Amino acid sequence: MKFYELERDPSPRYTGNLNASHKWGLPGIEPCPVCGLQPEGRTSAQYPCVDLSGLPPEEQEHLLDSWPVPLKEFIRRRELVRPLAPLGAVLKTGAVFGPLQGTGLGYFGQLIMQNPWSLCMRREALERLRNAGVRGLLGGPTQVRFRTKHAPELRDIQLESHGRFHPDCLPPREPPCSACGADKGYGLPEPYWLDAASLPEHVDLFRLADASTLLIANERLVDAVRRLELDGVVFKELEAR
Repeated sequence: MKFYELERDPSPRYTGNLNASHKWGLPGIEPCPVCGLQPEGRTSAQYPCVDLSGLPPEEQEHLLDSWPVPLKEFIRRRELVRPLAPLGAVLKTGAVFGPLQGTGLGYFGQLIMQNPWSLCMRREALERLRNAGVRGLLGGPTQVRFRTKHAPELRDIQLESHGRFHPDCLPPREPPCSACGADKGYGLPEPYWLDAASLPEHVDLFRLADASTLLIANERLVDAVRRLELDGVVFKELEAR
């Protein structure tokens, strides 16, 4: 099975822009005084199908504010969200929930990447891919306003997190912070390749667990996109070992 990184099509015809954000999110954590890092780490995971409107209004207010809070308070807010989130959700600073809200303008393809870590699709494109047998496509409705008669009906794609980098492409790791235990991490390896044994077999599109800004598709999805002539993204083939 081949795997590919999704990238926005750079063609100038795709002028579309979404000035929008998700309704709720987990806040930052006050940094460790020793290493300066957030003890729980960060993520770019997005869960547009998770509805937090059943929480008490004061708790919803807390989840509208990304300002860093003490670790104890972060954990309290995270545990409020956990029962409403899907199994295996990455509940770290930066995780966002609920509908994409805001405005949009310009021309969009069938698949839309406003940034490298998010994916929207026109409703009809999502339906066609599902009908073609593509697995793992869960799309939440958006609340994006367009100043045009023929506004696209967008679905915000919610992805599971799976997969690791192959160890041979990673630099030596620094030891964790002795005070808070934070992993000091590493930058995106260049080039990078994937650990084949860690890649999922039950979904055709996913967020890379080792780098939440990367969206990865297998050849089943890529073949379906090309066969259906859906536009807006390009695919970069990756090496998996």
